[in-house]
Amino acid sequence: MQRAGFILTGGRSSRMGSDKALFPWHGTTVVEHLSGMVASVAGSSTLVGHPERYSHLGLPCLADLRPECGPLSGIETALAGTSAEWNLILACDVPEVTAALIGSLFDRAIVAGAGVTLVRDAAGTLQPLCAVYHRRSLAAVRAALDGNDLRLLDVVHHLQPAFFDTVQHVPNINTPEEWRAALLR
Repeated sequence: MQRAGFILTGGRSSRMGSDKALFPWHGTTVVEHLSGMVASVAGSSTLVGHPERYSHLGLPCLADLRPECGPLSGIETALAGTSAEWNLILACDVPEVTAALIGSLFDRAIVAGAGVTLVRDAAGTLQPLCAVYHRRSLAAVRAALDGNDLRLLDVVHHLQPAFFDTVQHVPNINTPEEWRAALLR
């Protein structure tokens, strides 16, 4: 298998006030919407977070290997649990990402051959949680976690990233106000 997809759901959703992965999104939940889209492009979709929280959805879910260590732990869990070379890591708070963008991101990652290829959106914002990580990046991710360096962008830069530039804005939805605005788009 060359591709796999992982959706990080382990965050605390402190700014949102409740689990944003389970928020309604166009007739389903955010995580179900993203999971279907990711699987259609990557061939698989696995949640990374709290299996007991999502078991009722019937979606595969891996528990974080190092709970409370942030998104880097989720990336470690995904890369440790994959047999695919190229692994989409997607935060659950970007429901407006499209299958076309994910497909193009995978294509760019495979051509670039970097340890990570991440979206750089229209605003110039780097999206390390809308990125394709090569399986070989696991060692660098583990080393950072072992050294208690939880700054995701530090690890990304260490991996000598490639970028997928897009004119599409890829907003993270973190507050109730951002949520209401997204539902109206």
